[in-house]
Amino acid sequence: MSVRGRLAPSPTGMAHLGNAWAFLLAWLSVRSQDGELVLRMEDLDLERSSPVYMQMLMSDIRWLGLDWDEGPTPERELPGYHQSNRFHLYEEALECLREKGLAYPCFCSRKDLRMLANAPHLGDAGIAYPGTCRDLAADVVEERMQRGLPYSWRFRSQGKTFSFDDMVMGRQSATLEECGGDFNMQRSDGVFSYQLAVSVDDGLMGISEVVRGRDIMPSTARQLAILDALGMPEPRYGHISLLLGEDGERLAKRHASLSLEALRTQNVSPWRVIGLLAFAAGLIDRREEVHPRDLVDDFSLAEITRDDYTLTQADMLWLQGISHGTEDNS
Repeated sequence: MSVRGRLAPSPTGMAHLGNAWAFLLAWLSVRSQDGELVLRMEDLDLERSSPVYMQMLMSDIRWLGLDWDEGPTPERELPGYHQSNRFHLYEEALECLREKGLAYPCFCSRKDLRMLANAPHLGDAGIAYPGTCRDLAADVVEERMQRGLPYSWRFRSQGKTFSFDDMVMGRQSATLEECGGDFNMQRSDGVFSYQLAVSVDDGLMGISEVVRGRDIMPSTARQLAILDALGMPEPRYGHISLLLGEDGERLAKRHASLSLEALRTQNVSPWRVIGLLAFAAGLIDRREEVHPRDLVDDFSLAEITRDDYTLTQADMLWLQGISHGTEDNS
């Protein structure tokens, strides 16, 4: 079966080098297998998402020499590839899970959970849910709903272990309990969670390969649980290492100086950006300008580095075409 991957950016700010890193490796994996690539806008956050950022993202991806086969383009809008237009599909999925007894209302607020001594924080997995509302009696649930108390919808875990062969990190196994327990699928204000939306979208769009940062690894068991419950096929996953700033932190929108827009404004060559990213991933042994097409033939996710890469001053000087003595290609 043909490989079908996806680029799924969130249009809530300018894309940065960390986004470019994920875009490049996902693109290379699909293109090296002669697969199809889907562009999907993950704009669940309606308050922060912007059409301006969507246009900038698509422009940045093209600037890097990357392309996609399906989805919106700067010239053509396709609403079906925006999560903000797919809420009815998420509601249908949630109703299916309710009918199967795999979704239940939770009246706990985030503040409530933070105040619980037995609800430890599990790093990237978030706050562990202690199951406070999991087994509430039906009459108690009804009474709280009639009083108008706000509630979210949580997935009811079944104690199952979810295993998968990660294309980068190797064999992985986890229970939902290890990833935070019963997780949220819809907030009390009606906003659907990333976990539900991404799972439904990947299933309905026939995504067979997901390449993303290792910081998303704790979400994988949750998404596998939803896909399994909905009878949807599981994609293969590849969790790549992270690109870190000089401060040692994962690159984020706060690193404005490393945004692709800032680099373009400074007339940095996109092939220089690709060359630095390829060097960081271990695809080439020195910093040099390269077009992404030149990296396709010999690419394999299994061969890229598993270690996070911290950008150095030498990297940034090279990116801007400034010689740094003997460190220029080290």
